[in-house]
Amino acid sequence: MAFCSLFRSVRTEVVKGCLAQQIQSLFTSSSSLAAEKALLMQLRKSTGYTFINCKKALEKFDNDLIQAKSWLDEEAQKEGWSKATKLEGRKTKEGLIGLILGNNSAVMVEVNCETDFVARNEKFQQLVKNVALSVMAHQSSDRSTAYIKSMLSSEEMSKLHTSEGGTLGDQLALTIGRLGENIGMKRAVSLSVPSDWHIGSYVHGAVPGLVGIEMGRYGSLVIFQGEPKEGTNSLGKKLAQHVMADSPVSLGNMDDLPCGESETRLLPQTFLPDPTYTVAQYLTEQEARVLDFVRFQCGEGSSQDE
Repeated sequence: MAFCSLFRSVRTEVVKGCLAQQIQSLFTSSSSLAAEKALLMQLRKSTGYTFINCKKALEKFDNDLIQAKSWLDEEAQKEGWSKATKLEGRKTKEGLIGLILGNNSAVMVEVNCETDFVARNEKFQQLVKNVALSVMAHQSSDRSTAYIKSMLSSEEMSKLHTSEGGTLGDQLALTIGRLGENIGMKRAVSLSVPSDWHIGSYVHGAVPGLVGIEMGRYGSLVIFQGEPKEGTNSLGKKLAQHVMADSPVSLGNMDDLPCGESETRLLPQTFLPDPTYTVAQYLTEQEARVLDFVRFQCGEGSSQDE
């Protein structure tokens, strides 16, 4: 009887021990799975890559986030170059104009994509910002006290270096790899003016919530002189809004006579913010004069246009 009681007691303790080990094993496994899921979500959120690729990267580098992200970027860039070749020729009429104002300087860029859906993607918008910042940095290395206006082609932009290392061409390939659409850096303009000149700017259809840059479907820059009665910021914005809306082709002269609604010279055009004046008349009233302007419309003048 005593032996049977002892046996039952030992068996009970063994069963308890096994259950405890099983529970501990299940708890450890559950905690491990939760930690792995958290890492997967973190990598997915920070990179934008698919869950499958993020999971593959974490498994490859034993859940090391830094190595996993680096590997994903390298693979995406390789894939991006391949996709860029395959997607070349597909129409890119959508996209964004990016505009940055600096100290007596400004940069405006156009980056195109295939769909408005991608244009609203944060990764695409980050590319636009990086393009503008790289152009601004390139311009800053070539400052002078004179007026400088530089137009950059897509090929010239692709060779510019970014603050993160590598070139814009590399970053373009990386973004194509991430988003899977044909994307192109179409053009850029950089302006640098003397200290007594001013730059007015306007972006239409602006993307909300951005810091340090404005983006939209249309953008304009106006270079002018003088100390206008209403202030340089107010006049600069009004002039840039007019250029954006009325699409002048050339500057014209202060004494030019307007030739109706088909007028393409800026100065004789009816001033849209105040139609009782022409642009020239309003400038005279404000004791200012316009020297130059630039207008970008997303997708305009493309050889892909139908």
